[in-house]
Formats: sequence, structure tokens, C-alpha cells
Amino acid sequence: MSAVTFLPNPTEPRDLPGRVHLTMPAEIDFCNAEQLLPLIVSEAQARGDRLEVLVLDLTATCFMDSQGIRLINDIRHRLRPGARMRLVARPEGVASRVLELTGLRRDVPVYDNLAEAMAS
Repeated sequence: MSAVTFLPNPTEPRDLPGRVHLTMPAEIDFCNAEQLLPLIVSEAQARGDRLEVLVLDLTATCFMDSQGIRLINDIRHRLRPGARMRLVARPEGVASRVLELTGLRRDVPVYDNLAEAMAS
């Protein structure tokens, strides 16, 4: 199964001036993380210097292992200088727990809802 199969809207990010919102798949693991990286980086790079904030929406993600953390870190390091990353995750969700356990929440702001993340 390809990574595109997992993404609800892989080619339709929601755009606001300077911001891009991408919905992440229900599962992020060794099966799809490697294929997700170029898709997400491509969306970010397509905006060039106009990208201020990339928002990855993990609210529909019900499984994420260490490959999901690696994916987020890899994306973060590939963003142009000055661009920021924000994550959205349900507080009681698996993704939020994994972000907390790995310490990634200290490096990347995590919001409970999309509106707050997009406004940041």
C-alpha cells in the first residue's frame, strides 16, 4: 500500500497566507513514513519563501511509532530557515502521548485544535 492511500487529502493542503495545513494519515509507521517525507517536504518547498508555518494535523492519527517521530524531525530540519512547524494532536490521543514520551513536544509546539495552530 502506498503512502498516498493513507492520506485523506494528500494533494489538497489547506492554505492561508503563509500557512499550510496537512492532514496526516491514521497510521504513521515504517510502512508509510518514508513515502510521506517527500510528499510533505514538496508541499512546503512549493511555497518557497512564503511559507511561515507548516501545520501537521495528527488528530486523525491513531497509531504512530518512532518512525512518526523521525518523520516529524526530518520535516522540521528540511524546512527553510525561518519557517516554523506546528502540530495538532488530540490531548488524549496516541500521537499526543508519543510526542510527550519522546520529548518532541519540547521542540515543536503541539496544539489541541487546528484553529489555534493556524493562528500561531
